[in-house]
Amino acid sequence: DAVNAMLLNEFLKEHKAFVEQQRKVQEQGTIIAHQQKQIEALTAGLHKVSAEIQMSKTGTQTVLNNQ
Repeated sequence: DAVNAMLLNEFLKEHKAFVEQQRKVQEQGTIIAHQQKQIEALTAGLHKVSAEIQMSKTGTQTVLNNQ
């Protein structure tokens, strides 16, 4: 009986550790999804700013060429 009790305790300890790891993995998945959305928003903003800069350069060149 003592061996069975020891085995059960070890199993329960390992199971608890496994459940905790699963919780952490799920939490990290949520964080990764949030960060991916932030990256996409920042990338879109960067593309917008780059396009505005490009338009500004094109407008400046047009003005210089017309003078």
